[in-house]
Amino acid sequence: MDDFLDRLAALPTGYSEGIYEARRYGVTLTVSPDKKRWKFYAEELGGNEHISFNLYFLSQGAPRLKPCEMPSAKVIAFVLGFAPVSD
Repeated sequence: MDDFLDRLAALPTGYSEGIYEARRYGVTLTVSPDKKRWKFYAEELGGNEHISFNLYFLSQGAPRLKPCEMPSAKVIAFVLGFAPVSD
């Protein structure tokens, strides 16, 4: 989970684009002002694949990952394999 959190924190907030498994994605990352709630949405550009989750940093215990209608493994693999690009 630490690698996932490090990679996620390295992404820019707002909209960006990048590559995952040789496909281009548009990604939106929103972080609440108190940094306790993170919302992530990625959509394959020109395709129909998407990745979506919420991440909650609780006052106690580990962060809580809440994928949107997909397995946690899918969102973790995406964040770990996603490579942002700058144009």
